[in-house]
Amino acid sequence: MLKLSAYSKYLSLICFLVILASCFMSWAYYADINETFNGFYSYNNVYGKPAKLLLSFSGFVAIAAFIKKLIFKRSALLIGGLNVAYAVKNFLLFGSCYRGYCPEKHVGLYLMLVASIVMFVTTFFQEGKTSQE
Repeated sequence: MLKLSAYSKYLSLICFLVILASCFMSWAYYADINETFNGFYSYNNVYGKPAKLLLSFSGFVAIAAFIKKLIFKRSALLIGGLNVAYAVKNFLLFGSCYRGYCPEKHVGLYLMLVASIVMFVTTFFQEGKTSQE
């Protein structure tokens, strides 16, 4: 039987690397201004740079997966949940229609969302100490 807790830390590391790669990939193409947005670039910085916060949150969750202290496991649950909420917010922001125009969503946007959700799910199956010593 496959024990997910044995592989959860490696899966969270892989998810971090996927989020890192997706932040440099194209998220959406806006034909009305002829621009392609990614996690670090939006036209005139309209949507900010969401990759900075996504990478810091997912980096913390990936590092916390390798530390066997209870406080890091609980913190990873909180930060992972915030990461998913921020990923959903960015997915809706970059992919939503405005003034009758709908941008073309690219694969980087979907990868960022799915990897954030999978990383959050791995926080439930992390191995470590179950009681504070």
